[in-house]
Amino acid sequence: MSEQKLAAEVRTEFGKGFARRARMAGLIPAVIYGHGAEPIHITLPAKATTLAVRTANALLSLDINGEGHLALVKDIQRDPIRQIIEHIDLLTVRQGEKVTVDVPVHLVGELAPGNAYNQEMTVISLEAEATHLPTGIEVDIEGRSAGQHIHASDLVLPKGSVLLADADALVVHISEATEVTSEEASEEATAQASVAAAE
Repeated sequence: MSEQKLAAEVRTEFGKGFARRARMAGLIPAVIYGHGAEPIHITLPAKATTLAVRTANALLSLDINGEGHLALVKDIQRDPIRQIIEHIDLLTVRQGEKVTVDVPVHLVGELAPGNAYNQEMTVISLEAEATHLPTGIEVDIEGRSAGQHIHASDLVLPKGSVLLADADALVVHISEATEVTSEEASEEATAQASVAAAE
């Protein structure tokens, strides 16, 4: 995964009032933690940062007053209504350093006809180099049928990554698709309507 380059500025103001003014000025308050150092309080350009953190486990290359910092996004706080980013927590990392990350699991392909799947795990924990973090793991379910299971140990991990999750953990379970007849659907709808009327 390539680094996302952003220009950051050190901030000395804190609190909700400052955060509000920063967001109105197109900036996002953030804090960099890690390696036993004092936290660095910064602001980031809102538009470029929002684009950069769309990728899972985004690695940011920050220019802070001419000094370079590598950092991983650890937590993003968003406005619950507008979903704009209000604050970001970052973890400082070094070239070659191993870090623990949760990587999204994506299913690809189509099951054999008459089957359905249940995805038990949507993310998987891995250890990987901070500068070579995977953005996702694909699981091929093409042509699979009822009774087949995919465990964590079956996943094809990106080069240099180590599985931290239980190898026997169930990721995907395939079963026969259950069809709901129109009569059953009608009976269920009638029952739900009766319960709603009684309430």
